[in-house]
Amino acid sequence: MTATTGHTHARRSRELSLLAALAAILLVLGWRAPRFFSTANLADLATSVAPALVAAMGMALVILARHIDISIGSQFAVCGVVMGLVAKAGLPVPLAAGSAVLAGAGLGALNGGLVAGLGLPSIVVTLATMVAWREGLRWATEGTWVRGLPESFQWLGLGQTGGRLLIVVTAAAVFAFFAWGLATLRAGRSVYATGSDAEAARLLGLRPRRVVFAVFVLMGALAGLAAVLTTVQFIDVQPNAGVGLELRIIAAVVVGGVAISGGRGSSLGVLLGVLFLAVLGPALVFLGGKAHWDRALQGAIVLLAVAGEAARRRGAAHD
Repeated sequence: MTATTGHTHARRSRELSLLAALAAILLVLGWRAPRFFSTANLADLATSVAPALVAAMGMALVILARHIDISIGSQFAVCGVVMGLVAKAGLPVPLAAGSAVLAGAGLGALNGGLVAGLGLPSIVVTLATMVAWREGLRWATEGTWVRGLPESFQWLGLGQTGGRLLIVVTAAAVFAFFAWGLATLRAGRSVYATGSDAEAARLLGLRPRRVVFAVFVLMGALAGLAAVLTTVQFIDVQPNAGVGLELRIIAAVVVGGVAISGGRGSSLGVLLGVLFLAVLGPALVFLGGKAHWDRALQGAIVLLAVAGEAARRRGAAHD
């Protein structure tokens, strides 16, 4: 069996196992808490999953390239406030949304420049920017919410069926585009090659530093889009939004089978990981558990994924 065949088999096994676990949770909910499947709850669940899926695709790109971005929550908060302020200033909603995505791309470019340009560790860079942007936003807004948004801003929110559908369709389209790109485009293969072995990728004619810079920019832009899809659902913008988002998104990506060491993983796995965690949290509540266990389980998932990857690499080294 070749290494590629082995990786494909392991990936499919992970995806099937995750699908089975998701199905088991849904069966238990159908038996013990059938109200989970009410139309209103499923609509809320789909609307909450949409931004997470967009952000997770950005994180998957970064991790596939063998890096990490823990500043995603701060990026998300900054982009949401930018969108709210631009909309409040009277600009059309599409321009407000575009400004949020552009702001996210700019924040991602700063991360990417420090990591790819200066060769700094991504965990250190994004830890620093996570704190800097969060505290900078708190200073700029003095902790006050962005209120008084125009009515046009709220068309997508406040529970309107058409707006919710557009949010879900937008997220699905973004996911489909990046899934297709990773599977078929040279740029997608470059991300995998860079994460697998940056030096080998360079010898093949690729430019790993450019790839790393690009994935951080895309991460920021997708964090901005996730902020757009979330912000339009509410009547105010909270500057403290996105706290803990980094753990949720990283957990979804790694439980979906994207190797924390880079170079391996699939878009389908990312989708299943996002769905699994999206169902797990509400399931705990519907089944009478404590909501705070959701965060504990997310942390445990990341720890188990890292431990499993370390064990896999030790086993490969001994073969």
